[in-house]
Amino acid sequence: MRSETVVEIGCAPVLLRSQDSELQEYIGAKYAHFITDAPSSSPFDLTVDVDRPASLNIECREDRWSFGRQDFRTEWSLKTRRGRVWLAGQTLDSIDSVLRILLSILIVPQGGSLFHSASAIRDGKAFLFPGVSTAGKSTISSLAPPDVTVLTDEISYVRPLGDGYQAFGTPFAGSLNIPGESISAPLEAVYLLAKGPENKIDPIARRDAITAVMRNMLFFTKDPQLTEALFETACRIVARVPVYRLAFVPTPKVWEMIR
Repeated sequence: MRSETVVEIGCAPVLLRSQDSELQEYIGAKYAHFITDAPSSSPFDLTVDVDRPASLNIECREDRWSFGRQDFRTEWSLKTRRGRVWLAGQTLDSIDSVLRILLSILIVPQGGSLFHSASAIRDGKAFLFPGVSTAGKSTISSLAPPDVTVLTDEISYVRPLGDGYQAFGTPFAGSLNIPGESISAPLEAVYLLAKGPENKIDPIARRDAITAVMRNMLFFTKDPQLTEALFETACRIVARVPVYRLAFVPTPKVWEMIR
């Protein structure tokens, strides 16, 4: 098993270096659809060590970011695009959390964001289904008909492309435990999920749409500049992509409304 692997999620490649054979095997299996030998740009270089102590902290001093919890600790620089991760023993799947946090920061200056959202492609168009836990992200994904490709049932990647936005598949799975597809399509609409007695789509006022989009963006720091950029991203998405509230009952008929 090679000691270096490039994982590319939504045109954001990360070079993962590790000498731990179990972690290399985990990365190869977990991110199989997202491993590339020809990254679209210079990868962020991340060295991963196993069996090192972790600490609880999150902070940014100048360009040095550090983030930790009981199962991992990370340090990286956005300027040099290099970093290091220490995983506590028996927590190899924590690399998934590390990548989510890193990507959530890397894509903000590009006008993109990770969303707590399912997403899917139909007829060359992508649809986003944001929602809190139990809102129905995995449910609506599981009900998708054969002509729909599910990008993810948990965390979606959206970034600007041309005059609109593009939704990308990610390997970050929810309760379906199925990695998404490494493909993308122009974002056609955002459907905020809600449970209801019937299938119904309602428009949302612009201000409420911005608030809802912001609420479902994944972001883990309090950096004021990045937070402002994220707010601007939410405003731009709502200005270019229609946002609706989708109440649905858990039957395949809901997909008859999504085109």
